[in-house]
Amino acid sequence: MFPVMLTLGESIDKIFYNFDLWVFHFFGSIQNELLNYVAKFFTTFGDEAFMIPVVIFGIVLCFFKKSRKYGFTIIFAVLVGTLVTNVVAKPLFLRVRPYNTLQDNADFLGWYQFAGSLSESDYSFPSGHTTGAVELATAMFLCFKSDKKKIAYIFPVIALCTAGSRIYLMVHYASDVLGGIFVGLVAGICGYFLMKLVMLLFTKNNADDKFDAARLFKRITEKTKGKAAPAVIILAVVGIFLYAFIPSLSEGGEQVCAYEGEYKCFNAARVDDEKYPAIDGKEYCKIHWKQLMGEDK
Repeated sequence: MFPVMLTLGESIDKIFYNFDLWVFHFFGSIQNELLNYVAKFFTTFGDEAFMIPVVIFGIVLCFFKKSRKYGFTIIFAVLVGTLVTNVVAKPLFLRVRPYNTLQDNADFLGWYQFAGSLSESDYSFPSGHTTGAVELATAMFLCFKSDKKKIAYIFPVIALCTAGSRIYLMVHYASDVLGGIFVGLVAGICGYFLMKLVMLLFTKNNADDKFDAARLFKRITEKTKGKAAPAVIILAVVGIFLYAFIPSLSEGGEQVCAYEGEYKCFNAARVDDEKYPAIDGKEYCKIHWKQLMGEDK
């Protein structure tokens, strides 16, 4: 039994210490400049700047009969995953990021700096990027698999690469990522079956055809022989990805939190964030801003 004073996150640190460090050693051993860019590419699929536009796009898809099931699945999957990861798990486990807890490990610090010194502003367990990528991948896999489309298999591959990128960039422990995979799978499955329930209600109430925005674009659809919609969807997804990915290329070395206590916090400071204003002229991450303002009690 661990002392009651330990947070759940600190208990996880102790339980998975050897495993997490072994995985860090593996990823550290394969680091190179090319893989840095590859990792940043895949980590974008779980980034907030990607997820939020995708949810908005999912809402748009709900207005069209043929794409409605994809839209509802995306929305429900992300909603469940966000609630579990950000509202319940992170505040419950209170696990500190590895670049804060492993500052006395010279090897780790070297890998972290080589990968770009990226940082986040909240707690570590479970991985939010992994949750986001896996919930979307699971949701889309189930949808496309039900349509017997081979593209379904590309989504799990992207999600696993996103999960690996979080460890490669040294912003998450492997155990964080495993937690994110579990939550993402549950969220994606829940999203899919919640969609089935909503679609059943649409069918029972004969609402499928009544609420179909495709009728507004009937002429365009006829002229393009139905090819316009897939093209628009592909362009929209690519555009959303580039919107999130291009800024990420210059990430790294952000202004870090001003907190210095049991460790020097390398979390990203909430610079010029109205929700987290400077305290005595100093910028802090979400965690330490809330602690200093007494909002974490």
